[in-house]
Order: sequence, then C-alpha cells, then structure tokens
Amino acid sequence: MHSLRTRITVTMLCVMLAALMIVTLLSAIFIRRTESHKTDQLLRNLCESGERSLDYYFDSVQNSVSKVTAYAEDDLNSRDDSQLEQHVEKVREYFCLMASKTKGVLTYYYRIDPSVSSEVKGFWYIDLNGEGFEEHEVTDITQYDVEDTSKLVWFTVPKHEGKPIWLPPYITDNLDVRVISYDAPIYRNGEFIGVIGIEVDYSTMAEEVNGIRLYDNGYAFLSDADGMLFYHPRIDVTDPSSDMVSELPYDGNDDGSIVEYTYDGKKKVAVWRELSNGMRLNVTVPVSETKGDWQGLVLNIAMGAVVVLAVTSLFLMYYTRKITRPLEQLTEAAEQVDKGNYDSPLSYDKDDELGRLTRSFKHLSDNVKTHINDLNGQVFIDSLTHVKNKGAFSKATDELQEQIANGTEGLEFAIGVFDCDNLKVVNDRHGHDKGDIYLKKASCTICEVFKHSPVFRIGGDEFAVIMKNEQCGEMTALLERFDKTVCEINAAAGEPWEQVQISKGFAAFDPSDDNTIIDVIRRADRLMYDNKRDRKMLRKD
Repeated sequence: MHSLRTRITVTMLCVMLAALMIVTLLSAIFIRRTESHKTDQLLRNLCESGERSLDYYFDSVQNSVSKVTAYAEDDLNSRDDSQLEQHVEKVREYFCLMASKTKGVLTYYYRIDPSVSSEVKGFWYIDLNGEGFEEHEVTDITQYDVEDTSKLVWFTVPKHEGKPIWLPPYITDNLDVRVISYDAPIYRNGEFIGVIGIEVDYSTMAEEVNGIRLYDNGYAFLSDADGMLFYHPRIDVTDPSSDMVSELPYDGNDDGSIVEYTYDGKKKVAVWRELSNGMRLNVTVPVSETKGDWQGLVLNIAMGAVVVLAVTSLFLMYYTRKITRPLEQLTEAAEQVDKGNYDSPLSYDKDDELGRLTRSFKHLSDNVKTHINDLNGQVFIDSLTHVKNKGAFSKATDELQEQIANGTEGLEFAIGVFDCDNLKVVNDRHGHDKGDIYLKKASCTICEVFKHSPVFRIGGDEFAVIMKNEQCGEMTALLERFDKTVCEINAAAGEPWEQVQISKGFAAFDPSDDNTIIDVIRRADRLMYDNKRDRKMLRKD
C-alpha cells in the first residue's frame, strides 16, 4: 500500500517520462502512416460518394421501369386481346408521368411483340435536346430475328432472359446515340407480350464519372466484374481497336479494399465499389502523388508534441482532482444517507486509506439498504402463494395511471384478471388445506405461462397480470399456451384440488377509449366474467 503523497510524486514523474516517449512515438507514426491513411480514406470516400450518386441515377431509372411494368401487367390481366390498343394508351399516360420524374431519360418505350399483334405496335418517345419528349416512329421489329440477341438488344435480350436487365452501352438503331438501358419483359398469364424500357444518355453517366478526381492524375472509370470497360476517361471504349480490358486486377480483392498494382509502367493504388446495376466504379491514383511533403509531416509532429504537452498538463490537474474526489464523494454520500438515500455512487476502490474507508462505508450502506428492501419486499408479497399482493398491485396501477396522466405516446400495456372457479366447493368438501393447495396450483400455472410479467393475488381467489411493451404483442400466443397448460394439468390431475379451473379476461390499454387505469381493469373484469359464464355453460352441456 502506498501513501497518497508517494503516489502523486511517482505519478508526476511517470507522466513526464511518458510524454517524451509519446512524442517520439508519434513522430514515427506520423511519418509512416499519415499520407498513406489520408489517401486510402480519400479514395474510399470518393468511391463511396460516386457510388451513391450513380446508384441514385440508376435506381431512379430502375424504379420507374419496375412501376410501369407492374402497372402494365396488372392492366393486361383485366383485358383481352381486343382491348390491347386501350391497354397501350393507359400505359402511355402512366409512362409519360414516370419518365418526367426520372433523371437523365433519353428515350422510353413500350413495344408489343409482333407475334401478339401486328396492328398494335406500342410507342417510343425521345428527348434528344432536353426540351421535352416527342413521339418517334417505332422500330420495325419484323425486320429482325427476335431470337438473335446480338441484334435489337433492347428487345431480344430481355425477351430471352425473361427478367428485367441492365444492358451494356450500345448505339441506338435509329438515333445513332450511345446509350445504356434498363428493360423489362411484359407477360400476361405466362405469355410474352412485349418490352418496357428506358434508355439513358451515355454522356450523362460519363459526366458523373469524370467528376470523380483525386490529386493531379487520379481518375475514375467503369467496368464489369470481368474487367471489361464500360467507360474510361483515357480510353475510347467505342473504338473496336481499343484495349477493353480493365487496368485494375480484381482477383482476391474485396469490394471497398485498397488495391496496389502497376499499370502502364506506373505504381498505383485504387479502390472499387459495385453499383446497383452490376457495373463497378473504380477510383485510382498514382502512388507518387500520395507521398505528400515533408513540411506537412514536420508540422504534424510539432503539433503532436504541443498536444501531448497540453494533455500531460491537463492529466496532472485531473489526477490531482481524482485523488481528492473520493473525500468529496464520501461527504456527499453521508449527507444522502442522513436523508434516507442509500444509492450514492462511490467508485473509488484503490488500496490506500481512502479506498479502505470508501469500502467500509459502502458495505455499511449496502447492509442497511438490504435490510430496508427486505422489509419492503415482505410488505408486498402474498404469504400463501408468494406472488405480489394487492398492495403491490395498487402501487403498480398507480404508477401506470401516473404515466397515462403524463401522456400516452408510446405507452403500451395490458391487464389480465383471473378467477379460480369452485374454490368454495373445494374448501367445503375437502378442507381449507386442500383449498390452499388449489390456490398455489393456480398461482404456479399463471406464473409459469406469464413468467416475464408480474403476477399479483388481488383477492381470495383472484389474480392479476400486468403485461407491458413487447409482452402485449405476445398476448394471444400466451393465452393459447395458458389454455393448453391448463388442459394438460387437468388431464393428469387425480383430485379436484390438483386441478386448475380458472376464468380469465385480458384488456389492452386503448388511449382513444381509456382515460384511467380503472377503465382497463373494468374491461378485463367484464371479459373474465364473460369467460366464466361461457365455461359454466360448456360444463352444463
């Protein structure tokens, strides 16, 4: 055991020595990790920010197509072939509304398979200059082999796949514009009817990607899981002679992890994230641009030393205060004990004079508190069944009434009332000792089923349960379990006092109808008497 004076002296010396060691350690850590960590974090932040932006862009298109698809299939199911023209007009109106709310839409269309109808072809709307959608003459599908998925991909691929799909960038047949599209097949009772889709301008997506830059020569690009490029700011992916293989190696690298690699003779670091449409967003930067400058590192070291010295000074003041604080806590605790409060916090537990005094005080206070709690507990416990008594029930309902008075928002509880049938018959025919066994059996059964809620004996043969919060949601299941448990006990019982004959009624608090706790108890009581009457009629039958 050390005296407080010795501990203060040793602590001050140790803190000063530790401060010097921390400054030295921080110097090494800043030099090694600052720039690398900053670059890694910037890469991740840029990639995640770009992912959110692109996903919002793609998801808005996907959600619009999904809503129109659901609308079209629902409308088809209520029509026959003769009403196909009316169906297309309804979808046209709805699609126009959805397209106007969707970012970056270049064209939208609903094309009917020629095998379904040679007269009703569908529609195609375009907006090339951003001034509004205009209807365009639809592509003549009959000029193509719809089984060849290399042609007319916006129609043939979703038909072949049988599900909504994002298509890689392609040149539109009639507009000669590079686009990406999300298309969904339309079915009626399993029969393919046509395709609904939205095409978005490839250049809009490229602008989003070009906005992601890091340092002087960092950039972002898009590829698929196999590395095939969809967009690259330094490679013309529309040129058939271009190298379309991604520069970033994906083998063994998880989504969001930092990747180090060499490309075009330069060492680089990168990170990638998978987008909602299956593409991968890649952000890369040369390693040479991540080293930073030594002046910044020296400044960091100097600032670190100042911070350490400041923290050291604060720590010494704090620790001196910490040593004297136990005396203040003991004084405050003694004043609280004098007022009858035995729960004052005393956290000091060191092996010195104050620690021994604090432990002795806590031990004495806990003994007094335990004795008082034991006395209070006995006041609220029923001596026969050992559940809570009517006084405890009154205290609990008064607390609930206070909560109701303070506001019912978020307040959820239910009250159950039980009445033991035929207690008087058991007492008169077999004696009060058997009646006590009967009451204990009923009490144990209620406690077993409603073990997560307090049980009260509120009368000679009456019990109550208060269920709160999540227990209320399980009320139906608990009542079914109670009935099953009662049946099992009665089936195995040999004597009347070993059986469990209980009527029950449960009422949940309804803030729109219940003004007081008495309203809930009265409803539970009425339901219990209804149950008692029904049980009596069943026994007569």
